[in-house]
Amino acid sequence: MKNEPLCRAPCPIARSLGRIGDSWSMMILRDAFSGFTRFDEFQKSANVAPNILSRRLKELVEDGLLEKVCYSSTPARYEYHLTERGRDFRPVILALAEWGNRHFAPEGRQIQLVEKETQRLVHAVMVDSETGQPLTPEKYSMVPGPAASPVIQYRHDYLQRKRAGDSTQKFMPQQYLDEHHEPQE
Repeated sequence: MKNEPLCRAPCPIARSLGRIGDSWSMMILRDAFSGFTRFDEFQKSANVAPNILSRRLKELVEDGLLEKVCYSSTPARYEYHLTERGRDFRPVILALAEWGNRHFAPEGRQIQLVEKETQRLVHAVMVDSETGQPLTPEKYSMVPGPAASPVIQYRHDYLQRKRAGDSTQKFMPQQYLDEHHEPQE
């Protein structure tokens, strides 16, 4: 179910989770990447109640991750296809699979990524597209972007001071918002 406050937050992670943070939506997207397109396929694969599935499919269409395509006019029947926005979500699904296999699969891998031609096992990692280097926390960090809201900048500045050893400060985003008259998102 969509989380409207998160959808309106200044943080892109919050905005994304507001739309896709629901486990059923993630399962639908997992299945769409696998090739499922029809309501009954999604319902049986994820073992989700039809009313929940209907609502999640509607929201994924509204948010532009899936498109509803008519495949039969009498009676009207639809398939759900990934859009460009939906296909761009694939690295997140691959990262979740890799993380889940590493930390929550004591019995071993249930699913795995392989190179199609050779069936060679592949371990998904995020890399810098320019250098090919893995995005390790030792070398890369998140910083406010050019459109960062004041609260995003406050959060970053607070953490910079904390890393520098300032243990006297308190994280008080609401007080900051009140002082700067920015509506909380």
